Amino acid sequence: MPPLPAFNNPEALWGLLLVPLLLVQAWRERRARATLRFSAAHVFARGGKGMRTYLLPLLPLLRAAAVVAAVLAIARPQARDSRVRDLSVEGIDIVVALDLSTSMEAGDFRPQNRMHVAKEVLSEFIANRVNDRIGLVVFAGAAYTQAPLTLDYGVLKEVIKQLRTRVLEDGTAIGDALATSLNRLRDSDAKSRVVVLITDGDNNAGKISPMDAANMAQSLRVPIYTILVGKGGKVPFPQGTDLFGNTVWRETEIPINPELMQDIADRTGGEYYRATDPEGLRAGLQKVLDSLERSKLMEGGASATYREEFHPFLLAAFGLAALELLLRASFMRVFP
Repeated sequence: MPPLPAFNNPEALWGLLLVPLLLVQAWRERRARATLRFSAAHVFARGGKGMRTYLLPLLPLLRAAAVVAAVLAIARPQARDSRVRDLSVEGIDIVVALDLSTSMEAGDFRPQNRMHVAKEVLSEFIANRVNDRIGLVVFAGAAYTQAPLTLDYGVLKEVIKQLRTRVLEDGTAIGDALATSLNRLRDSDAKSRVVVLITDGDNNAGKISPMDAANMAQSLRVPIYTILVGKGGKVPFPQGTDLFGNTVWRETEIPINPELMQDIADRTGGEYYRATDPEGLRAGLQKVLDSLERSKLMEGGASATYREEFHPFLLAAFGLAALELLLRASFMRVFP
């Protein structure tokens, strides 16, 4: 036997009291309607009553039915699903620190640059998450929180889509980025907390050294997973455009420090990965998740789920109201 529907907004059912008032008003209007009197009314009587005469009283009923359907739709009938939703949600608190320095414009990931690939892969990574809270810290010469820990992946992907280089002062403040990320995780009650650092260079800016930040992470028991993006050495780098608007590329030396990335990961109990192509970056992010322990963000038993059932009533209300207006304006039109 299917479950009985319930109303999420039952106080709206008081609107059904309007139905008798509408019917009484229609009856009074019909009684007060003007009539034409003929001295030879028997001539018209011989012709009998047409179908229109019998259908005319149905117009108030159509209006009343439309009101009933509208009130039921506003009351939001819901059917209880036989399935039960588990409220015990497992997840990880993850803060991603993403490098926005100008070196991320290097074209060794052609046909796209490092920045484009990092944003694309990071969006894919977020789209595959279910219960993990994710925050975003961006950095160049300084570090800023772009998005706090959230489960709203749609908003987070839109934030990533808007990221650009050359917005922050240039440089690579890895230590400041890690310290800002740890600050976002400091009050987290999740059992598994992690920082994912995505950068393509060496630390050359900021007020906090990377190893000092690593020591902070160690004391907070937050592992840092480092992903070094790019091939290193001389790589194609944009140097402006030519007369036809095409990007001019020039081989430029961009320093990297894989030893620093390895030391940060080792000090905090994380892992170090090297991504020289988009697939390497995807694999690195996946390995981060594979190595983490799940923790419960919310405790609870079970909760029933409901399906909205107001749509048929809403369509019926619009349909009945439209039919009544159409009949009144055409076939059932009354001339006083």
